[in-house]
Amino acid sequence: QLTMSLNSPTLVNEENSQEPEKKSECLGSVEWQTPSSFQDNPLQQLHLASQEVLEKAKKSGRSKCPRCSSSRMFYCYTCFVPVETVPTNEIPTVKLPLKIDIIKHPNETDGKSTAVHAKLLAPDDVTIYKYPCIPEYEEKRHEIALIFPGPNSVSVKDIAFHLQKYAKKGTCANDNDCSREPFLKQAKLEPEEEENDLNECISTSGNEGTRLKKIIFIDSTWNQTNKIITDERLQGLLQIELKTRKTCFWRHQKGKPDTYLSTIEAIYYFLVDYHQEILKENYKGQYDNLLFFFSFMYTLIKNAKCCAGKE
Repeated sequence: QLTMSLNSPTLVNEENSQEPEKKSECLGSVEWQTPSSFQDNPLQQLHLASQEVLEKAKKSGRSKCPRCSSSRMFYCYTCFVPVETVPTNEIPTVKLPLKIDIIKHPNETDGKSTAVHAKLLAPDDVTIYKYPCIPEYEEKRHEIALIFPGPNSVSVKDIAFHLQKYAKKGTCANDNDCSREPFLKQAKLEPEEEENDLNECISTSGNEGTRLKKIIFIDSTWNQTNKIITDERLQGLLQIELKTRKTCFWRHQKGKPDTYLSTIEAIYYFLVDYHQEILKENYKGQYDNLLFFFSFMYTLIKNAKCCAGKE
């Protein structure tokens, strides 16, 4: 799913490019690169766990999925587990600051989707649903946001403010002191008073990032997205638009701008922005390992193209 200009819910045709190619460099915990080397491989600045386990698996070839016994390279994209030649304890685990739901279009090819990377690397915080089987979000919309571009989409830094407005309309912002009185029965506030009231709600909630508890991504090609985004169960959710990032995805959709990201890229970049803009903390690579598989495959494919004289 490529996120439309990092804007859409990661609406790209993704792939797990499971063909072993020419030997690649290990990208684990590398130092910051020069501008020229960064252009050659923009993922080299990531702080990653050792990818030696993937190098070994690449050399040994395809292996069985421990659950369904299918022949795969690196991991099984239907069971969401590493194959037998990739020990689970050698795969990094990433703890996320909120839960992630990925809604996958039924026609999105499993083997081409990077959504599975998120489930493999953050298994406790990521759930993948195959449309039309998705949860009901209406009662929790004051703590949920959807990554998707649109006329009413807001930036990451404005999430807390807008979610508080959702909470004021339907749910008390303070769970310990909630009259449950409908929004329309509350005294009408002047604009300045309303803003001050919202700011007070944010401050009393402990951390302005605590209101957001779940983020939703759509995993599909851009052309497949309309069916999902118009589903009544997703209506009324706060929509977040991501901007300025450029994709490194090797299966980029023809005719689409390079700001359309793969699903795993969109998840990663959202979390980096969330960490800095909402949690107000310095980013020190906490989520870099979400690109553990993606960066390895990027290097394999880039090297293969170089060998074939395509670059």
